[in-house]
Amino acid sequence: MIATATTGSNLVLVVAVFLACVVEMVEALTIVVAVGKTRSWRSALEGVAVAIAALTLLVAIFGPALATIPLGSLRLIIGGILLIFGLQWLRKAILRSAGYIAKHDEDVIFANTAAQLSNAAGNRDRVAFIVSFKGVFLEGLEVVVTVLTLGASSHQLGLASATAGVALVLVAAVGAIVARQLSNVPENAMKMTVGIMLVSYGTFWSGEGLKLAWPGNNAMLPILVGIYALVSWFVIALLKHDPVEVHEASL
Repeated sequence: MIATATTGSNLVLVVAVFLACVVEMVEALTIVVAVGKTRSWRSALEGVAVAIAALTLLVAIFGPALATIPLGSLRLIIGGILLIFGLQWLRKAILRSAGYIAKHDEDVIFANTAAQLSNAAGNRDRVAFIVSFKGVFLEGLEVVVTVLTLGASSHQLGLASATAGVALVLVAAVGAIVARQLSNVPENAMKMTVGIMLVSYGTFWSGEGLKLAWPGNNAMLPILVGIYALVSWFVIALLKHDPVEVHEASL
């Protein structure tokens, strides 16, 4: 029974980390490809390299500090953070699914970034470097936070890191083969799934940080995922059923 619960918990961890990393990496890849195709692949890749180096330095400096925080406090802090991030992701994904805001279009991002670079005056290689660095660093920072928080709090940092590595390899491979076909990635569905899982983890760990004894311990995680998925579906159906009234109430 304990082994089954642990397996279920690890599965939720792997899926949450993988999807979260893929979403962020696809967004970073979109920017890098736009920079490379529009101006200079060399400048774009240099920006990627510097961003990765900066992220690695941050992890080396601040990553070990997580181990010095008491587990109960760590889970409470991380649970709150995950609830904040997860609710933001889930809210946007629900509004996109209900048709309130446009779905994230990677082709539009590509076109906008390309247009901005094409219109940039002066040293465009420098512009390409900065845009590429900013995109990879900001999206990569979210990946680092996801891996460290989910991995450290569940005592599965190695598993979380390995999952992020697999996501990076897959996104890089897909990007190299079909760099312009990023619109085929079902990003909103992925963000919905990630939002549900982050909120589920945030609820679970916040409860543990507050000394709440969950029924079945880790087996409660998949149940929380199911509950939040059902609630999300209900909210989407409600928004689609009466969009005017709900829209006014949400202002």
